[in-house]
Amino acid sequence: MRIGLFITCVNDLLHPGTGRAVVRVLERLGHRVEFPAAQTCCGQMHANSGYRDEALPLIHRFVETFRDYDAVVAPSGSCVAMVRDSYPRLVPDSAPVAARTYELSELLVDVLGVVDVGARFPHRVTYHPTCHGLRMLRLGDRPMRLLRAVRDLELTELPDAEECCGFGGTFALKNPGVSGAMLADKCGAIRSTGAEYVLAADNSCLAHIGGGLSRQNTGIRALHYAEILAGGDA
Repeated sequence: MRIGLFITCVNDLLHPGTGRAVVRVLERLGHRVEFPAAQTCCGQMHANSGYRDEALPLIHRFVETFRDYDAVVAPSGSCVAMVRDSYPRLVPDSAPVAARTYELSELLVDVLGVVDVGARFPHRVTYHPTCHGLRMLRLGDRPMRLLRAVRDLELTELPDAEECCGFGGTFALKNPGVSGAMLADKCGAIRSTGAEYVLAADNSCLAHIGGGLSRQNTGIRALHYAEILAGGDA
């Protein structure tokens, strides 16, 4: 399968290792992955902030850039939710490309029929289901199924996992007090698991959570789950 990698803004600027991890996983499974250099922002921040007209050129560019791929994959639940949920409403012609755009766990489990990607990670981890992945994409247990298949990984349940971490894009900037309180609750739940790592499908949420854990000197690392799946089975 010829797959286009949509890296997303946050990953491109701050977490390029996540994109490389996605490529390693898919190439290990025998697929051709390409990174089209013409890609830009999906327009989520513009659309969510009320700048619909500014988002439209970005949507058209996305569709044109990824039109010819068998599938498009992105390591971000929030950006994939923007493409799949908002694009067809804003630009009806985008629907075919939007329908072929997947978050990594959807592509692996639903499209490729793979759960065990041949990874090993000998550490105790917990998983935070981010809001867009949980409520808009309805990823369900797909990421957890992938993680349970990783050799030597101990997956612990996160209390109140469905509670938001408090990031919410511009929400954290506009409502810092509420955001901070939500973050404190999330960090407390993560600490209670005894995990060495907290994993998620969105590096934006992980940056928020990781900052809170760092300020508390917990020693717990926040990491995108794709980077766990990319580790080889030693």
